[in-house]
Amino acid sequence: MIIRIKRINNEINSPLPVYATEYSSGMDIASSSYDDIIILPFETAIIPTNLSIEIPHGYEGQIRPRSGLAMKHNIGIINSPGTIDSDFRGELKVLLTNFGKQPFTVRFGDRIAQLVICKIEKADIQISDTLSSTERGEGGFGHSGIKSDGD
Repeated sequence: MIIRIKRINNEINSPLPVYATEYSSGMDIASSSYDDIIILPFETAIIPTNLSIEIPHGYEGQIRPRSGLAMKHNIGIINSPGTIDSDFRGELKVLLTNFGKQPFTVRFGDRIAQLVICKIEKADIQISDTLSSTERGEGGFGHSGIKSDGD
């Protein structure tokens, strides 16, 4: 599969998405802001990438958090995963949230998120007066408990 990527401003040498290892599912994407962006505790900042992409029809891009940022700095993505539709041609921006107690600084070139390309299926919606029954039924939040024995 080919994903076409465009640098919006060619004067900014923004890092391109890259797979960190041969078997990585997501490509690391980086900040393109020359100015440091400081995210205060419990705040969200929009991080520019200076990139727009062309995702083939039938696929979507998912913007996901990086586990190292989450574990070491309590940094996540508020709308995780963020969805990039195949017809979107605007700049990729990441909504980074600081869930921690210390300010966090994002610098030019910092890897801030992952981009995962996923196949999608369109559903045909059909109104019905009945649904098939299941063992779970209407069991919702917490219905299966915490422990493996159901408690």
